[in-house]
Amino acid sequence: MAMIELAAGPNCLNCQHALGEPRPRFCPACGQETNVKPPTLMEFVQQFGGAYFSTEGALWRTLKLLVLKPGELTRQYLAGRRKHYVLPLRLFLTISVMVLLAMKMQAQNATTIAVDLRGGSVAVQPPGTTPKMDLDLEFGSVRVGLNDGVFRCENLPAWVCARLKRRTVIDPKAMQEEAARFGERFVGNLGGALFLLVPAFAAWVRLAWHKRRLRYTEHLVFALHLHAFWFLALALSLGPWKWLDVIPTLAIPAYALAAMKRVYGGRWVPLLARAAVVSLAYGLTLLAVLFVLAMWSMLF
Repeated sequence: MAMIELAAGPNCLNCQHALGEPRPRFCPACGQETNVKPPTLMEFVQQFGGAYFSTEGALWRTLKLLVLKPGELTRQYLAGRRKHYVLPLRLFLTISVMVLLAMKMQAQNATTIAVDLRGGSVAVQPPGTTPKMDLDLEFGSVRVGLNDGVFRCENLPAWVCARLKRRTVIDPKAMQEEAARFGERFVGNLGGALFLLVPAFAAWVRLAWHKRRLRYTEHLVFALHLHAFWFLALALSLGPWKWLDVIPTLAIPAYALAAMKRVYGGRWVPLLARAAVVSLAYGLTLLAVLFVLAMWSMLF
C-alpha cells in the first residue's frame, strides 16, 4: 500500500482556507498546523501525555482545585470557565477507571470477602487470611446470609436460593476460588452501576434544591465532581496502611457539605437539612444498587 503524501499546498489541508504568503505556521481559520507530516513515535507520546499530564497541564490544575476547594470546580464550570480544566465526565471517568482497576487487581488476589450491605460495606481481604466468605445481605424483607457455614435465604424464589447456596456452601479450596471470582465480578460490575448512581444522586440534589432553578445537567456536573473526589478518597483505603481508612470516612461527608455550601449557598441550617435528606435518599439508592449488584455477582 502506497504511503499518503501530505503536500503543502496553498490551502489548509483541514478546512481548505487560503493561506497566502508568507505561509503562516497555523491556519488562521481552524488553527491546525500548516506543515502537516506523518507523526513520529515520540510525537504520539507527547500527544498522549503532553499538556494533560504535565505539571502545568489541565489534569493537575483540575485535581488541585477539586481537592483543595470543594465545589469550586463546579462553580467555575457553571460560570463558563472551562478551557483550563478537564471536563466533568472525562475527569470522573479518568479517576473512577483508575480506582476500579486498582480495586479489581486487589480483588483478584483476595482469599476472603466479607459483604455486609446492612452496614454498607464490602471488604476484600488479602492473601494469607483463612479462606472464608461471610455474607449478610438484607434489603426490605429479602435476606441472604452465610455465617460460619450456616446459609439462610428468605423471601427469594427457590431457584435463586438454590443457586446462591451452591455458590456459597462449598469446601474451603473452592471457596477461596469463589471468593476471588466474586470480588472480581463485583468490582467489574460496579463500573456499570455508577452510571445509575451518579445520575440518581444528581436527581436527589435537584429535588432538594429545586428552588435554585438549575437544570438537571448542572446538578449532574456537581455529582460528577463530587463522586470524582469520593473515588480519590476511596483510593486511600486500597493501600497497605489501614490507618488511612479513617481519612475517607471523615473526608467524604465533610467534603460534600463544603461543596454544597460553595455551589448552592444559603444558611447552614437549611443546607444541613437538605444534605440530610439527600444523604438518606442516596443511601437507600446505594444500598439497593449494591444489593442487586452483589446478588448478580453471586448468581452469574
